[in-house]
Amino acid sequence: MNTTVLAFDMAGAWRGFWQGDTGVWILGRGVPIALLLIGGLLAARFINWSARRITRRIDAQYLESDQLVRTESAKHRQAVASVISWVSVALLFVMVAVQITDILAIPIGSLVAPAAVIGAALGFGAQKLVQDLLAGFFIITERQYGFGDLVELNMVGAPQAAQGTVEEVTLRVTKLRTSEGEVFTVPNGNIVQSLNMSKDWARAVVDIPVPTTVDLNRVNEVLHRVGETAMQDDELRALLLDTPQLMGVESIEVDTVNLRMVARTLPGKQFEVGRRLRILIIAALAGAGISTQEHTPVVSNISADGDTASSEADARSRAEQKS
Repeated sequence: MNTTVLAFDMAGAWRGFWQGDTGVWILGRGVPIALLLIGGLLAARFINWSARRITRRIDAQYLESDQLVRTESAKHRQAVASVISWVSVALLFVMVAVQITDILAIPIGSLVAPAAVIGAALGFGAQKLVQDLLAGFFIITERQYGFGDLVELNMVGAPQAAQGTVEEVTLRVTKLRTSEGEVFTVPNGNIVQSLNMSKDWARAVVDIPVPTTVDLNRVNEVLHRVGETAMQDDELRALLLDTPQLMGVESIEVDTVNLRMVARTLPGKQFEVGRRLRILIIAALAGAGISTQEHTPVVSNISADGDTASSEADARSRAEQKS
């Protein structure tokens, strides 16, 4: 009998709790707020998952095709997908915050004065953030660079430029991966100049130093044959847009003449083409008996008469050996 009375008392207390102020608040406001937060988190995860799925699909189209480089439209689509997902998540949480304030019956009018003060403080403190967002907006809309581009970014106050492959572009930052595997995270507002080395097409530039004593007409013939040989190489021809051209004499130094050869390549492939061309050029010049360096004789310093006599004797002995 006592157990039955205790059970009725606990049931009544439980029912009374949900009918009280705390229970009514939990049912009327707490549960909707919790559902909004959970729904917002799930929606944010879905947006990020959708963006990753889109970027993976773009990557799959590139990997499954016979293209050696990504198209400009594919790079732009990946950057836009990243930005849209970032903005969508931000707007989603703003909407959730507005709904929570509505459920809590917080009068918006009472928040105008504090919001104005906070907005003024943030306006002074978040100028850099706004600058980053605006710079990122124009970088993406103007298609200055996109995912997979090889770029060099000059920044305010930086001793040297950041160079690498673009891995991510958002409204606030740009992430670059260097050839050593390091990752640069550059705020977009700090960028004062961007150099895109893989947009539409690129150019490989190879300078060839030869001694001033060689016959330049013969060197030109050898280098022209190198250009024709490059177009006969299947792997190299796939990276070239036209036949490598010899531009002629680029500069003249004391004992060398620098010739320049250029070749238009696929975007981002100029360094690989340059390395391959140098191998062909060195092999062709060596096969023609043309050295890329001038061999200058080494003269010993003469400090005494005995040294002079010994040096003259050494010179005569070398001459006799040669004869």
